[in-house]
Amino acid sequence: MTGGVVRVAAAVILRDDGAVLLAQRPAGKPYAGWWEFPGGKLEAGETPREALDRELREELGLVVRRASSWFVQRYAYPHANVELNFFRVFSFDGEPVGHDGQAFAWQRPGAFDVEPLLPANTRVLAALLLPPVLGITCASDLGEEAFLERAEAAFRAGLKLVQIREKTWPSTRLDDFVRRLAPLARRRQVSLVLNGTAADARRLALDGVHWTSGALAAATARPDVRLLGASCHTADELARAADLGADYAVLGPLRPTPTHPDATPIGWDGFAALVAGARLPVYALGGLTRDDLDAAIDRGAHGVALRSGAWNPAPASRARMRTDLR
Repeated sequence: MTGGVVRVAAAVILRDDGAVLLAQRPAGKPYAGWWEFPGGKLEAGETPREALDRELREELGLVVRRASSWFVQRYAYPHANVELNFFRVFSFDGEPVGHDGQAFAWQRPGAFDVEPLLPANTRVLAALLLPPVLGITCASDLGEEAFLERAEAAFRAGLKLVQIREKTWPSTRLDDFVRRLAPLARRRQVSLVLNGTAADARRLALDGVHWTSGALAAATARPDVRLLGASCHTADELARAADLGADYAVLGPLRPTPTHPDATPIGWDGFAALVAGARLPVYALGGLTRDDLDAAIDRGAHGVALRSGAWNPAPASRARMRTDLR
């Protein structure tokens, strides 16, 4: 307990098939019978990661092999104010056994069939549906025809989320481009968000909008869109994006990039420091490739945001873009 807040480590345990583990709260505890992600309170002097390892060992009989911090949620229950430090657990030994006699269920993200779930998990349920790679368009560099060919190949290979960002184009050209890209995306169930205004995103029947850091600073409320992203460079901007209900943020640049030659790269250490305690999923951005995905996740990222790297033809041995996180 710190300042009246109960700090908790919570585990999103991922199985090879993409299912996640939920636990039912046992009789005698608040919200008995409700479902939640396994975990428990931090003991005196423990870090969230130490508490995670201990709780999963003591309560479920699991030994964590690979886990990474994800994001933090705060929720005011009638009986306590809680701070949930969520981790994704990618590798573990053992099979879950409820030492308190609680029930467990493996559930597919987007198709949970157990209920009720604790309300503090709402953002986690949405975050589980975000893919590990966010592609950013670069049709102005490649040319529209070449880009659309590469986009179709990337969608076939598993890319599921794309930010349309062509800042130098007039609106008429951008509209025409979107009308050509959107059918390719719909065929593969790819979500498209516009780096622009919510009004234009709705007019073009896109899935959402991505705010620049300037738009984030000027915003006062979340727009009526399915997906909302924001470009961030500081911990304060990450906090503001979470306060306004953004579904994700991108943070960078990690490395020098031709699109932002004057920006100072933050590097992996800087990235990890900024996302520590973030209250929403964060993609690492700037000079990265698909091969940087594991490094990003290990430092607290949800995944990676790629511009040119999302559209480069992959070698035959890597023809399918990884869509799992193990």
